This record gives sequence, structure tokens and C-alpha cells, in this order.
Amino acid sequence: MALLADLPRNEDGIATALDVLRQNLGAARVETGQALREQHGHTTTWLRNQPPDAVIFPTSTEDVQEIVRTCAAYRVPIIPFGTGTSLEGHVNAPAGGICLDMSRMDRILAVHPEDMDVVLQPGVTRKALNTHLRDTGLFFPVDPGADASLGGMAATSASGTNAVRYGTMKDNVLALRAVLPSGEVVKTAARARKTSAGYDLTRLIVGSEGTLGIITEMTLRLQGIPEAVSAATCSFPSVKAACDAVIATIQYGLPVARIELLDALTVKGVNAYSKLSLPETPLLLLEFHGTEGGVAEQAEVFGEIAGEAGGTGFAFTTREEERNRLWQARHDAYWASLGLRPGAKGISTDVCVPVSRLADCVAAAQEKAAEMGFVAPVVGHVGDGNFHVLLLIDVDEPTEIAAAEAYIGWLNDLAISMDGTCTGEHGIGQGKAAYLEAELGPGAIAMMGAIKRAVDPLNILNPGKMRLPD
Repeated sequence: MALLADLPRNEDGIATALDVLRQNLGAARVETGQALREQHGHTTTWLRNQPPDAVIFPTSTEDVQEIVRTCAAYRVPIIPFGTGTSLEGHVNAPAGGICLDMSRMDRILAVHPEDMDVVLQPGVTRKALNTHLRDTGLFFPVDPGADASLGGMAATSASGTNAVRYGTMKDNVLALRAVLPSGEVVKTAARARKTSAGYDLTRLIVGSEGTLGIITEMTLRLQGIPEAVSAATCSFPSVKAACDAVIATIQYGLPVARIELLDALTVKGVNAYSKLSLPETPLLLLEFHGTEGGVAEQAEVFGEIAGEAGGTGFAFTTREEERNRLWQARHDAYWASLGLRPGAKGISTDVCVPVSRLADCVAAAQEKAAEMGFVAPVVGHVGDGNFHVLLLIDVDEPTEIAAAEAYIGWLNDLAISMDGTCTGEHGIGQGKAAYLEAELGPGAIAMMGAIKRAVDPLNILNPGKMRLPD
């Protein structure tokens, strides 16, 4: 894809800030090794690596405040970092600066079972939280696949396979504490389940991708672990037939917890990678939560809906081992798909459209990929109209890079033309920045820019992301 622009660097400011931080925090805590810096500037994205000048691992809100105040004094960029699983260049450092790796702020501060919420630091990962909660009868439902940090998930407004029932991070973050670019700590809300007190600062920071504040504490909504869980699979003759079944399921009001689409290419890759024997046609993978009787009834109703849409081979199971094997295969779909073109790397892009336009959008995406000669498996959180295309390309071949860029631009434009969005969950970062104005219009971008300037007048928090106006 097109090379990213490097922003002007404040060389003197960066050098001075690093000296001050070495004195105040200790030289050993300001890490400048090349491999570590490159790891924190690139991770899983296809975009060119733009490493920071140093990586610091804060362990407290006071650490974060000290670092932010020093960087503000010398106008040095700060890039917050969770686990590095984002896909759109959120953690690149186009102007250099300091990466704050929040992984050591990983304490679970309080669990309130009676209120079904938890207070924790941003470095806690999704799996670590659910392990901690296991004996409480509660769990945190947002599941982006990767074992991401919850602070990073909030910053990018992550979602995933459970979003159709439990919502995204925007729906599950009750309150935040964040360090602003001035070094001040702001509290966005209390633990109450709802509030009409002032602007909704929680949801302003959730999804802001580290451009407005650095999250240091979070209060998250929890859910009860269901009495029974069943997983189901059903094959379809075409993507359109599978999408028709999804639409009918949603319109019927069936409370599915997960409903995932794997196209024929993805199923082929998953079969080889995870040693399954699923029919290599479009597949829906579902999960139902509830009572034992309830999940059986839900599965039975879906089987009838699927049959009317041309589905075959419908099967469901409540056995935990079988369910886990199916969902692990789904979460491994990225790695499985790489086997479809050995030696290639994957460029993952996502869009989201109204569910009624899903079949049209997926079919067009597949046709365009075939026309351009791509091996491009498709998976989707189709219960909410979100799907991913994985372009398998030779990243050392400029013509393939250019073609991939053209395809992603075309797909973004197609989703926007269908009253959808250029990203359902990957976020904007650098990779989607060119499409934000086309989706929302210049007025919305100007408003975002005004908020950014008011909160961060020196533009030190994650500059160059979302391409906000100066």
C-alpha cells in the first residue's frame, strides 16, 4: 500500500524529554533498543513501520502523569500501546516520540458481583479478566478474538463475535479515568448503570484511539455466565443464502449470542489448519446462550429458518469440548487462511453495512476480488452486518501492494455507498483515515478537529491518526 507520510520531528524536544525522563524515572525505564521500538511501532498491521524513539512501561497513574507532563513541556508525541493487536496502524509513531506500553498496569482493582461490574487497570487482558471472574458466575463478553488488553479494546471500540447479543466496547464501558494531554486526570462517570450528568465523556474517549486521553482505569459491565451454551453449524449453497438466513434470524428476534459467516475459501483453510471436515461451502457458525431448554429451542428454530434458506447439514452441540474446538477454529481463521497461498501475507480489512445490504456487499466484494485475481477469504460477524476480507498478497511485489490498496479503497467506498461504514471494528488509525470524511462529511470532521484542538492543543497524543484537521 502507499507509504505513510512521516510527520515533522521535534528532534531537540525529543532528546531533552528523554534526558528528563531518565533523570526522573531512572535510565533503565526509558528503553531505546531498536527491536523493542520496532515492535511497538508495527505489530500486526500491513503499514510501514514507524517506530517511536523510546518505550516506557508505566506502572501507575502517577507515572503516566509524569511522562505526559514532561512530553507536554517539550512538545513530544505520546503513543499509548496495549498488546499491539490493532490492524490499522494505531501504534505507529509518524513523528517519533514515546510509546507508553500499558501492559504493566494490569491490576484488577475491584469486582462487584452484586452490581455486575469490575474496576481494573488498562493492561488487563480479556482472557486474564475472565479467568479471574470464573468463580463469580460472571464474565466479560466482548471477544475480538485476540487476547487484547481491555484498555486497547476501549481505545479502539473493539467488538467481535459476541457483539450481536452483548454489544461493543461502547456498550460495556461504564466509566473511565484518563490522563489528559495536560497531565490532569479526568473521571468520565460513576459506577451507576446510567447517567444524565453532562456530556458523555466515556464514549468520547472510547473509540478515540489514544488521541484524547490515556486510559488508566476502567469500570466494565459484566454478564452472568449462561446456564447452558450450544454451538451450531449449517452449510449453505451460496453466501447469499447464508446471509438470507442471518437476516431472517435477526428479524425473527432469535437471541443468538454469536452468528459468524465463513465463506468457502475460509472453510477450506480452516479444515486444513484445524483438522476439521466441514463441507467446503459457505458456513454459518452460531452460539446460543440461556437455559438448557432455551438453547435447544433456539437451535431448533434456527434450523428451521436455515432450512428455508437452503441450509443443509445443520448440527448443534452443547458439549464444551466440541464448542471450544469450533470457536478456536474460527479464531484461528486468519492463520488458517494464510495456508491458502503459502508464503503470502494477509492484509485484513473490514466494513459494516445494514444487515439488509449484507448479502449484496459480500457478493460484490467476492466478485471484485476474483476479478482482480486475489485469493481473498471472507469471514464476518454477520449478525450485525460486519465482515472481513483477507487479501493474501506478496508484500514484496509493488503491483500487488497497489492492487490491494485499490481494492480496499473500492470496498470502503462500496460500504459507505450502502449507508454503511468503512470500519465496523478495526478502527481508523492510519489505514482508514482517507475514508473518514467521505463517510461522515466535512462538518463531522471539523467538529472532531475542534474537540482534538480543545483537549490536545499541542497535538501530542497519538498524532497522525484519523487524519484530524490541525
